[in-house]
Amino acid sequence: MVVSMIQFIFELSDVTSIKEKRRIVKSVTEKMRGRFKISAAEVDLQDSLSFSQIGGAIVSNSKTFGETVLQKAFNMVESETPVRIQDMKIYSEEF
Repeated sequence: MVVSMIQFIFELSDVTSIKEKRRIVKSVTEKMRGRFKISAAEVDLQDSLSFSQIGGAIVSNSKTFGETVLQKAFNMVESETPVRIQDMKIYSEEF
């Protein structure tokens, strides 16, 4: 069993309220879940208006498959959402 994980931090430059930030974060995580069947959530920086940290994971039998799906999800976030990516990491653990 291979667990592939992604973590990325993005900047929300024009957000003026925590409600607006939550709307954007929810949209991002729901798109990741819906299109790629990834478990995704905001994992840190919940109190910041300007930044958010999202984590996601997928379980598969192949490191290559898991990391490919996560890279596609990241590309979708980067191209379809109004955020500026600050940092991104993808890694896998085999159990």
